[in-house]
Amino acid sequence: MRPETEAEVREHALAEFPRESCGLVAIVKGRERYLPCRNEAETPSEHFVLCPQDWAKAEDLGEIIAVVHSHPNASAKASEADRVACESSGLPWHIVSVLSDCGDAPEAGEIATIEPTGYQAPLVGRPFAHGVLDCYSLVRDWFEREMEIELPDFERRDLWWERGGDLYMQNFSAAGCSPFVGAPRRGDIILMQVRAKVVNHAAVYLGDGLMLHHLYGRLSSRDVYGGYWQEVTRMIVRHREAK
Repeated sequence: MRPETEAEVREHALAEFPRESCGLVAIVKGRERYLPCRNEAETPSEHFVLCPQDWAKAEDLGEIIAVVHSHPNASAKASEADRVACESSGLPWHIVSVLSDCGDAPEAGEIATIEPTGYQAPLVGRPFAHGVLDCYSLVRDWFEREMEIELPDFERRDLWWERGGDLYMQNFSAAGCSPFVGAPRRGDIILMQVRAKVVNHAAVYLGDGLMLHHLYGRLSSRDVYGGYWQEVTRMIVRHREAK
């Protein structure tokens, strides 16, 4: 980024603190410009969801060349979710650290840059970041790596299960899956209802009584499919191409 662009990035990050700022760098009429965007995350101090309308406006203005966001009270080091989302975007990401000690005025410091390199998050031990590293992301990644099947990436907002959404029951058919009754086999998707009014959790059955899943707020893990997990299971679905 040009020094003038970096200065605008820091200024925006300070203005949004303690929220995460987010924006785009674009080439507009032959000049590099920073375009501040709205953060629509439910917990904007913890992560960002860049407003889709702001992205569309930026595309109308010129060519987007980078994504920018801040890390309030944290270093500029990219998180696991940052690295995965960077790969998905296909663009460089600039991350600015904003720190405030003991109530002092915040200061925008280091800016770190990451670029797409083909990075893939591990299936086990990944941190939770809704929409980027969540239970459905884990199912999608397992299917792509283990079965070479690409599942659609359905749009999902933070806390959709508390806001009238029903992601899994409305979309499993569109993902190429059908309900299956009987003993699960490797690759079946277990749909569960965990402390919610709708099905809000999915796991992949790995065989030998084990499942792979990513519970909200925890690291992804392999666990025994039994007991509580069987009690909260509402449906098991099988992809038409799974073998």
